[in-house]
Amino acid sequence: MTGDKHNGTNDVGYCKPPKSSRFKPGESGNPRGRPRGSLNWGMVLQRALGEKVVINENGRCKVMTKLEAAIMQLVNKAASGDGKAMRYLCQLVVSAEERSVAVEPTAQISETDRKVMNNVLKRFQQTLEAADDETDSE
Repeated sequence: MTGDKHNGTNDVGYCKPPKSSRFKPGESGNPRGRPRGSLNWGMVLQRALGEKVVINENGRCKVMTKLEAAIMQLVNKAASGDGKAMRYLCQLVVSAEERSVAVEPTAQISETDRKVMNNVLKRFQQTLEAADDETDSE
């Protein structure tokens, strides 16, 4: 069989690049890759939204993040009757509610556990009251 494709020759064709241009065993197809420390799209967005801006609200200067400012603008537009802003705000609210998971207790708390927790709470309240008394006396 002289025309056999599987006789060990350098077959070239679909999904069969020439052996000279194939990656060597253990060699990456992207040897340099993304440099360490370079930012991806998500990190750039997170940093940009976290930057602080100064807002003049009712004659008073307020410092907040760009994300907070954008959400405030969206809420204000929705409150003024902008339909697109209302729809988008509703979508954001539904999405936020879906992400926040309410944890319900699965088992009843025993009387002993309840007493222990009450004692811990009492001690915590006493510590807070003592700290308040110290700050008042200063």
